Amino acid sequence: MQQPVPERLQVSPFLVLYLIMSMQIGIGVLGYQRIIAKDAGYDAWISVLAAGLSIHIIIWMIYKICGTVEGDIVAANAYVFGKKIGNVISSVFIFYLLIFALAVLRTFIEVIQVWMFPEISTFWYSLVFLLLSVYIVFGGFRTVTGIAFFCIVLPSYLLLTFGFALKYAEYRNLLPIFDHSLKEFATSAYNMSLTYIGFEIPLFFYPFIKDAPKSQKWAHLGVFLTTIIYTVLAIITFTYFSEAQLAKSIWATLEMWKIVSMPFVERFEYIGIANWNLIILPNICIALWGGSMILKRAYKLRQKKGVILLALICLVAVSFFDTRAKINLLNDWTAKIGFAVTYVYIPILFIATLIAKKVKNKNEN
Repeated sequence: MQQPVPERLQVSPFLVLYLIMSMQIGIGVLGYQRIIAKDAGYDAWISVLAAGLSIHIIIWMIYKICGTVEGDIVAANAYVFGKKIGNVISSVFIFYLLIFALAVLRTFIEVIQVWMFPEISTFWYSLVFLLLSVYIVFGGFRTVTGIAFFCIVLPSYLLLTFGFALKYAEYRNLLPIFDHSLKEFATSAYNMSLTYIGFEIPLFFYPFIKDAPKSQKWAHLGVFLTTIIYTVLAIITFTYFSEAQLAKSIWATLEMWKIVSMPFVERFEYIGIANWNLIILPNICIALWGGSMILKRAYKLRQKKGVILLALICLVAVSFFDTRAKINLLNDWTAKIGFAVTYVYIPILFIATLIAKKVKNKNEN
């Protein structure tokens, strides 16, 4: 059991909905359709739905783990493996959050370079973005949560713009349904890893929620809404593109914005990309906050120093990914690590926590 967080530093339970959605909706939404359609074709929307539903089981496990140890991931690892080994394992999560932030930032800069400003400097853009993120994290968890709230609410109008694609929809693209094997559906669901990861963040901020157990329903609602958004967007994309067209579309979501026609704007994709700065901002802020919190809890490093350290590592590393192949490799490894953390380690930690609790209760009795 870790030391309770003062109530003045905690946030209301319903804000967990925005924290989870702000982490799940990031850079992956711009081009996940092509990746999931590689194996399951235009049945892939079923895989999106199935993968989203499976997350609810992991969320339930996360709340069971945190409720049992009455703390975060550092407390859970220490509870099961002891303080020294637990801190070593917790260090892996620092790396995970760091590579997550790096993948989001570098991929977004690539989108800007391809679609808007080819000559923009990766280093200088990263520097400005990370300075803003560090400034927000310095404000504390309540500030980070506020940013997550506004960065979900303010750009939410973008969802309406995908309605323009319905005018050109060919619904026969979706037929026949269930025309692929179970293995193909499973592979397609696995390929959603990079897009869906982020829902595991209650492991890091659980002690910062008032009446934390009451926030579980909001966590489930956040995952449900994200699943619906991704499923509907996948269906719209599949009805708009033929399979041959989608196979060549790296950023299908952006390409659908090309047809958005309004009297006051000619190239809506520029507005969409500019708005995406808001959408990825909580991704970076929460990742930096979570990594610095683990450094503070496990190694007694002041959180502000930890944030600066992680931001500097991210700033240095981002310039090394200077080609499409390297960026793809970064995203692939982020997806693999995210899948291992969420679908392998969390279930193992859940079982180990239950066993440890049983053993400790038996010894006490």
